[in-house]
Amino acid sequence: MILWKRAAFLGFLSWLIPFAVSFIVFFLKKSNPPLFGALMGLVVLLTGGALLTRYFRNRPVSVREAVAVGALWFFMNLVFDYPLFAYGPMQLTAPAYYSEIGLAYLAFPAFAFWAARLVKA
Repeated sequence: MILWKRAAFLGFLSWLIPFAVSFIVFFLKKSNPPLFGALMGLVVLLTGGALLTRYFRNRPVSVREAVAVGALWFFMNLVFDYPLFAYGPMQLTAPAYYSEIGLAYLAFPAFAFWAARLVKA
């Protein structure tokens, strides 16, 4: 059973933390794009791991629930990003957004699946 309030709050943090870090290291996007991409991928994974740990605190881990929460966070991140990248100062086309940012959020359900499987092993 999904704890919706907890999942939604942590889902917001799953967007806010990488977004805040991206501002701090944004100067790397022009000077060293591969480093920026690698750092942001690492931030997304670390954020997902920490927040999943928080979500399942004092609860049994279920693969189905972990994937559902990861999928929820994936969609929440896309929704929160949409106004910023469709209309905001960093306007991107849909293909550019998904290739640069959007697909990275698939790390949430993928990481959740394998982490939950590891716990069940």
